Amino acid sequence: QGGNAIDAAVAAAAALGVSDPFSAGIGGGGFMVIYLREGDRVITLDGREQAPAATTADLFQNPDSPSGEVLPFAPNRISSGLAVGVPGTPLEWAEALNRYGTLSLAEALQPAIALAEQGFEVDANFVSQVEQNQGRFAAFTSTQALYLPGGNPPAVGSRFKNLDLAKTYRLLAERGVNAFYRGEIGAAIAQTVQQPPIAAQPPFRVIPGGLTLADLDRYAVRVRPPTVTSYRGYTLYGMGLPSSGGITTGEILRILEGFELSPSDLPNAWHRVIEAERLAFADRNAYLGDPEYVDVPLAGLQSDGFIQTRHALIG
Repeated sequence: QGGNAIDAAVAAAAALGVSDPFSAGIGGGGFMVIYLREGDRVITLDGREQAPAATTADLFQNPDSPSGEVLPFAPNRISSGLAVGVPGTPLEWAEALNRYGTLSLAEALQPAIALAEQGFEVDANFVSQVEQNQGRFAAFTSTQALYLPGGNPPAVGSRFKNLDLAKTYRLLAERGVNAFYRGEIGAAIAQTVQQPPIAAQPPFRVIPGGLTLADLDRYAVRVRPPTVTSYRGYTLYGMGLPSSGGITTGEILRILEGFELSPSDLPNAWHRVIEAERLAFADRNAYLGDPEYVDVPLAGLQSDGFIQTRHALIG
């Protein structure tokens, strides 16, 4: 319709929220790395989820464990109100369109609204994803009704509709993101987190969370500078903190730049790639975090001297 890449990205992301809800959706968050041809510059948007104000360090401790053990990751932790962060996706879409797009949010959401209302043909991958999560989905009445009609996953080749999501998208299109962060959608999110719609006999204990409408109201998308890495004559841009992606990838590439990666010696080349990844991910786990809350030694991690120490560890 004459739009640009930003318009297309938002429209595609909204459609994926319908057809691939296991990986995408307005209940989550994300990052955007954007190249602006005019001015030849790269900017990034931070629209990741944020922890509610009530979050504490012992959030996932098992209340039934006298020894203070943490809840199992799946299904208990990830299927509870405790695990829900403040979603950033709707505001990120709106900010990206307002700043760099040509379509309105209402226009960009129309294809996804039609897809949710008219449905799409279920494939084997969609069924497999439902089956993998069947035990978790069965714990919640609304999720069960959508993904387990009659108690079973939808059949391959059937048509899957999500009328509630279509209604949510319509509210966003008609009233803007305030409907999500300050209106009835936000109120419904907070209520669901605090009072999950638990089935009569859930297969595991579901624990409520503390997210409130005030948490949603406080949320803001941040514009951040990208990471910039030089590698064998190329310049690579990525997402910076609180994402670990650009920094970790940059460390891997800078370690590898000190080696000759020859296609005539693939075992050695792959050995060096894997070791560089292993070391960079160890540093990621040890040092990286949200710079608003964690003192990240970024200058040191990106210094030539530190990269040389990592390079020297690869035999």
